[in-house]
Parts: sequence; C-alpha cells; structure tokens
Amino acid sequence: MQTAQTIVHHSDAATDEVNLDYDGRFLRRKVLTTQSGQQILVDLPRTTSIGHDDALQTADGRLIRVVAAPEPLLEIRGHDLHRIAWHIGNRHTPCQIEAERLLIQQDKVMADLLTRLGAEVRDVTEPFTPEGGAYGHGRTHGHDHSATHGPDGHHHHDHAHPHEH
Repeated sequence: MQTAQTIVHHSDAATDEVNLDYDGRFLRRKVLTTQSGQQILVDLPRTTSIGHDDALQTADGRLIRVVAAPEPLLEIRGHDLHRIAWHIGNRHTPCQIEAERLLIQQDKVMADLLTRLGAEVRDVTEPFTPEGGAYGHGRTHGHDHSATHGPDGHHHHDHAHPHEH
C-alpha cells in the first residue's frame, strides 16, 4: 500500500482520484480507496483540510486528485442573501457562497431559522466547496472559541485567543 504524506494544491498531473465529501476532506491519517481501486494510506503531519482539485502525492511520486463528492445540502435563495449569509456565518456554519445562492450542510434547525428569515430553502445533492475560514485554517467549524452554555441556556463564547475579530 502506498503512503501519501504531501498535498499538492490544484494539480493537473494526477493519475487517479478519490471522491470525498466535505467532512471526508478533513484528513490526518486514513486509508482511502481510489477510483481505480488502489488503497493509499494518507499520513499527514497534522489534520488538514484538503480542497477540491488538490492532490495527494504518494511516496513514489504519483498524484491522486481529490474530488468533492456530491452530498446532501441545503440550497438557500432569497432577496436578502447578504443578510442571510451573515446569520449563517454568525453560527460558524461552513457556507458555499455563489452569486444567486448559498449552500450549507443539511441542518433542520438552520433550515427553520433561514425560512423564518425569509429564505427559500430546499434539499439538493451536490459537491460542497465552502469558503475557507477567515483565519486561514480552511474550516470555519475548526476555529474553536470554547463555546459554553451559560445559566440562561444560551450559547456563549470565550473569545480570549491570540487573534482579532
């Protein structure tokens, strides 16, 4: 079994590919099966968000393209998309932002909230390639603010960390 320990960003030289959903593209150490049926061990130095069209480089130099696999999502449309996007971002929810719509992972609570905000929400199955985190980590939900629930039952954040908001 070949081992992949390196990521090459946006490579066109891949000889094989793996299809991974959004959560599956957050890797550290895992055995993956390529489209051709070959197994490779991904063994990265730290947990990494791998983008659609990036490639995993195996020890023998081959490149395995990573493709965003279709997955169940919520498509959000409406007249006030910038306001709706703000509410999604305020909840640290990964979001794919397009000119006429937003895409998020399926979540009944978010769907209800967005509908109450006036959005048109429907289920779709598509590849999910959300915006990277504001701090360069690639994942918005990977940015921990030490969330807790206070005595009032509401969600609170301890924002004492080394970067600015």
